[in-house]
Amino acid sequence: MTPSSRSRVDHLVVAAQTLDEGVQWCEAILGVTPRAGGEHPFMGTHNRLLKIASESYPRAYFEIIAINPDAKAPGRPRWFDLDDPELREAVRQQPRLVHFVASTTEASPALKALHRLGIDRGPLIHAERPTPESMLRWQISVREDGQRLFYGALPTLIEWGDAHPADAMPSSGLALQSLHAAHPRLADLQAAHAAIGLEGVTVEQGPPNLVATLSTPKGTVILESAGT
Repeated sequence: MTPSSRSRVDHLVVAAQTLDEGVQWCEAILGVTPRAGGEHPFMGTHNRLLKIASESYPRAYFEIIAINPDAKAPGRPRWFDLDDPELREAVRQQPRLVHFVASTTEASPALKALHRLGIDRGPLIHAERPTPESMLRWQISVREDGQRLFYGALPTLIEWGDAHPADAMPSSGLALQSLHAAHPRLADLQAAHAAIGLEGVTVEQGPPNLVATLSTPKGTVILESAGT
């Protein structure tokens, strides 16, 4: 069956205990310093960004995200499981890849397709933030409980407005070569990826893991979620 929607990798999500720790990790592991990002007052988080576009992932970027200690608590679970005790303990040890976001121009049909499989990916939340180049506006699927699902291997869906952040990002010297997911419920994950027409992600049966391969100034670097 042909999916009613198409989606592709938009950005990788690396969670850190603090943004400063995320920057230090990025410099040590990837050999580059992430550029300024922004704040998300509605989630109590903030981020730093890097472009990782390649021929296979032409608009991909890299997000380092952390809870903003200066922001008001959102009164709800934050996105990407950032309030989950196990994930918080994992990123307290060091920042790590935890999730990815897929872009689509048909977010509502994609969410309905997942719902038909019995998967609640969450409602679409409207968000925006200013940048020096433009006002970014988007819709993003966030569950009420903030969960990622499939240990981060089922992407959060995003539908951008007129501007996409990667278009204004300078080259970073990084490029995403591949993104791979493993999960014990392989058939369920494959069905979910097919329902949203996801491109550019391979999957296999195995312990939960999300594996991103990047070319960097330090050579090829492999990042793994390792079941977090």
